[in-house]
This record gives sequence, C-alpha cells and structure tokens, in this order.
Amino acid sequence: MSKDQRLEQLTNWIHQDSPNATIEVASADASFRRYFRVTNDGKTTIAMDAPPEQEDCAPFIDVTNRLHNAGVHAPEIIKQDLEQGFLLLEDFGNTPYLDLLSTQTADKLYGDAIKALLKIQTADTQGLPEYDEAFFQQEMLLMPEWFLQKHLGITPTTEQQKIIDRTLSVITTSVLQQPQVFVHRDYHSRNLMMLDNAKKHHLKVGGCASTQLSRTASDHVGVIDYQDAVLGPITYDLVSLLRDCYIRWPHEKVSKWVLQDYKKQAEQAGLISNVKDSTFIQWFDYMGLQRHIKVLGIFARLNHRDGKAHYLDDLPLTLHYVMEVANKYPLTRPLVELFNEWDIIEEIGKI
Repeated sequence: MSKDQRLEQLTNWIHQDSPNATIEVASADASFRRYFRVTNDGKTTIAMDAPPEQEDCAPFIDVTNRLHNAGVHAPEIIKQDLEQGFLLLEDFGNTPYLDLLSTQTADKLYGDAIKALLKIQTADTQGLPEYDEAFFQQEMLLMPEWFLQKHLGITPTTEQQKIIDRTLSVITTSVLQQPQVFVHRDYHSRNLMMLDNAKKHHLKVGGCASTQLSRTASDHVGVIDYQDAVLGPITYDLVSLLRDCYIRWPHEKVSKWVLQDYKKQAEQAGLISNVKDSTFIQWFDYMGLQRHIKVLGIFARLNHRDGKAHYLDDLPLTLHYVMEVANKYPLTRPLVELFNEWDIIEEIGKI
C-alpha cells in the first residue's frame, strides 16, 4: 500500500485532465484537510484533499457560492469530486496577510480587510447553522477540558467550577444580544491572502505601502477557510481580525479600526443603527472573550489530541487577551482572579 494513498488518488484525479501537472504541498490546516499546489503549463491551482470520512466538501462549495454572490473574492472552484473529497481551486498565491502586516502597512491592509468583511456580512444566511447558546457554551467548555485539565493538570474545585460557569454564562448572554449576520468564523491574518497582482503593484513585502489601493481594494483580499460559516454575532469576525491570535496591536489602533473604520461603515450599510460606541466596544470585548476562551481549549486539543504542537506557541497571546479583557468588567474579573490563583501566566509564559 502507498505511504500516502490519498495523495496518490489525488494525483490520479488531477492527471485525468492534466497528465503533465506537478503537485507539491501547499499547506495544511487545523482540520484533516490538506492543500497542494498544482502546476500545469506554467499556471497554478490549489487542490484540496478533504477525506470524506472526516470532512464534507459540500459546505465549502455552498459557502463559496454565497460569498461570490456577495462580491467577496473567494477562490473559484474549477473542478470537484465530492465522492473522493477533492476540489481544484483558484490559487491565491502564498502571501497571507500575516507576512505583510507591519506598523507601516496595517492601516491600509486592515482597511481593505474590513471592506471585504462588510461584503461578507451581507451574504445570504438562509439555512446556515446558527451560533446559538448551546453552540457558544460547548465551544468555551473546551477550555476547562483541554486547557486546564489536559494541558495544565488543573481540576477545578466545585466552587472554582461555579466561577467558570458563571463567567461563561455572562459572556454567552452578552454575545447573544448582538445583531446576527453571516459569520466566516476564522477571519484572521492567516486566512486572508494578498493576491499577487495587488502585492506587486501596491505593497512591498515586509515594507511600507508604495501607493494607495483602489476603491475596490477589498477585491485584492483573497478570503479562504470559510467552510464553517454560520449565522452569528456581528462582532465575531471583527474580533477575529483585530484581536488575532497570531499578531497583536496597541489598544488605540484596535479602537480606531473598530469604531472609525468598521462601525461607521457598518452603520452606513444598515448592518447596525443607534448603537453607542461604548456598547459596541463592550460587544467586541465580550465576543473576543468567547472566542479566545474557546481557542485556549482548541490550541491545547490540537497539541494533545492531534499532535500539532506548534499551536502551543500561540497560547501566550491568546491567554493575554483573555486576562486583559476579562479584567475590564466586574462580571468577568473573577475568572482573572482564578487564573492568577493558579499562576497560569507563569505556566504558559508571557507574550
């Protein structure tokens, strides 16, 4: 038997139409999906390998169509085989936002990403799964199970567990009050690609912006990894973008992007109305708590269950977000006190 039977099957599938194509690893993600770059006659595409027993390509195709209809630059689907779990996609290159972000480029890049996000939030949500109370709670409970118990060896007492439960309940109540829109669910710097033509003409990699991007700048933002889209809170993708688990920005910059860049445009688009800045920031904060508490559990699970130890490198920043934001609000501050009691920052490391 082949050492990589899936790759052999994928190669045979691609060679049906392109017998001279070459295939090389492009990337993998936190799921069972893998991606390969296919080169044929000087042109490249991306092949997605999604084993049917673990992954379903149908949601990816469905969400892709919804995003295209909303004017979002999601990859074109060139060829598909749902039975085998193979898709051939438009290639967005290999330059994620994370590689380009700097103090010189951040305002422009985030401005473009916010424009793309506003398009995403207008996409059709009919029939999408709902981000409901049970869903939020289930996600956050990954933290005590995988982060506290499995990763740190901490088993909360009955009283300590009550503090955790109360905190998660407060967060859930808050995020459920927000307007509901189309939610990407992983809208961050590793899932936004700077398309090659835009990169060559408008940005120097790792350097400063050389020219202003056009008014259709969001078209230069390639959006990927959206197959888990749901109907959910309006600040979810915004906090994924601006309190990214892979890069950190000063408070004043984040506040400016949230209120001046996003909120004003969302009001103009009719996505929100009559929401005070202070209320919107609190929505943003509580949504970030939900996401980052969940991610503490996910990163620990990816290490212990799936053998993907590199995700542990991103625990310190994720923990920092939880501690900093939870400390702002009286109802969530007891979680900070509990984490301090356990000396968790000492265990995980400071950012």
